[in-house]
Amino acid sequence: MAIEPRRLVEIPVGDVTLPGELRVPDDALGLVVFAHGSGSSRRSPRNNAVAEKLRDNGLGTLLFDLLIPEEDVDHQARFDIELLTDRLVATTDWLGDNDDAADLPIGYFGSSTGAAAALRAAAKRPAVAAVVSRGGRVDLAAEAIPAVESPTFLIVGGEDEQVRQLNQEVFDELDCDKEFAVVPRAGHLFEGPGQLEEVTKLALEWFRRHFE
Repeated sequence: MAIEPRRLVEIPVGDVTLPGELRVPDDALGLVVFAHGSGSSRRSPRNNAVAEKLRDNGLGTLLFDLLIPEEDVDHQARFDIELLTDRLVATTDWLGDNDDAADLPIGYFGSSTGAAAALRAAAKRPAVAAVVSRGGRVDLAAEAIPAVESPTFLIVGGEDEQVRQLNQEVFDELDCDKEFAVVPRAGHLFEGPGQLEEVTKLALEWFRRHFE
């Protein structure tokens, strides 16, 4: 399947411009927007590994920075979920005006604090086709959970005890098509052999199911 060469984009959001990389295969089923966690960026090796596999299976991807460099050194900004959410919503709206993505269903892949932004953004944009959280701090989106209608898949590591419990509590509160998966022996970063691959497999199945 032919994939559009790496296309660097600039996403205007309020008074800042966020850099990103948009890649869309021919006849893509949908487009997955990555919302990275605190201290990470569009260059995250884990998210890029997931994105490459999604593209190989017919999904477009957008990896972009939720914060500009001056903000990313500020611990408070990294955990400003309202700010991250507003930027994810604005980016989603920007994609609606983009010729490469305007007609594609949109999904979110969020990790750590980015997963909270993804759920809050989905609550604001019910047309989002699917959400996947990898080791997400979804508890930081607690007040938005009742409004989430998008099919949501929460994936956690078996050894990430605190995050696993927080995800279970949020999962119980979700009133939408939902699934919960625990990757055995995985920690918060899914660094063990085959663990990130398992996350990718689960995410791909979820997105394909809800994009088709």
